[in-house]
Amino acid sequence: MERQNWIAVASADHARRGCAAEAGYMQVCHGKAVPLKRVHAGDRVAYYAPATTMGGKDKLQSFVSIGIVQPGEPYAVDMGGGFVPFRKDVVYVPAHQASILPLLPQFEFVESLQHWGYKFRFGLFDISDHDMQLVAQVMQVDLGLLYF
Repeated sequence: MERQNWIAVASADHARRGCAAEAGYMQVCHGKAVPLKRVHAGDRVAYYAPATTMGGKDKLQSFVSIGIVQPGEPYAVDMGGGFVPFRKDVVYVPAHQASILPLLPQFEFVESLQHWGYKFRFGLFDISDHDMQLVAQVMQVDLGLLYF
């Protein structure tokens, strides 16, 4: 199966919780399992954060983490209070937070600069190798760690 590239959307706080050294997971679309079933071992995922906190108005508009999805099916985690989201394991690579704005004219997935944020409303969507490489470069990632 060919490796795919994904952009996942979450607040920076939530995305960073998933890439903490002891964690290493991805969780999307308010913890739903179905979107995670499209993501496979070896796929690359970059987290885009529209804001620092969930529902925040600070307009961070940056990529905050990037990594490689590990083998295994989505699994449930009881976070208490009746919230049981699904996750997949990810090994994150060292990266620097980077604004999306300079990349918008270069992205293949952006059909209109005026409406560039439309796809992000889905919470998880696939992108080309070209676009993932742009993200990795702006985040100053060692591309060898992502197997380009």
